[in-house]
Amino acid sequence: MTFDAIGIAGSGMTAHRVWLDALSDNISNMNTAVSGDEEAFRQRYVAVQADDARGGVDVAGVVWGSGEGRLVYEPTNPLANEAGYVRYPDIDLGEQMSYLILAQRGYQANAAVVDRAKTSYEAALQIGRH
Repeated sequence: MTFDAIGIAGSGMTAHRVWLDALSDNISNMNTAVSGDEEAFRQRYVAVQADDARGGVDVAGVVWGSGEGRLVYEPTNPLANEAGYVRYPDIDLGEQMSYLILAQRGYQANAAVVDRAKTSYEAALQIGRH
């Protein structure tokens, strides 16, 4: 049972770490400009699915958002197209920060489960020695 808890919580930690990586990538690229004729940076979303065989979750992959972004008229920007437009990703910082907090808390909760399961396992070993 203890090893099941460690495995399940470990899979949750992995999923939250991948989510944190995606969120940090989204936040760091939210002001990345390209020519108005190009596709904007595409926001990353993490797809997770239940692992019925082992328990826990698996990262199923990454889903990419739209490259449409938002056009901004900046004729002095060196990346501007002939019409003077550049394209920025349509990423909301407030939303990304909220998800970042959720992902951090999820990671911390799973880490606490691993720590408690480890403590229980060590206590069981101590009982077995006596």
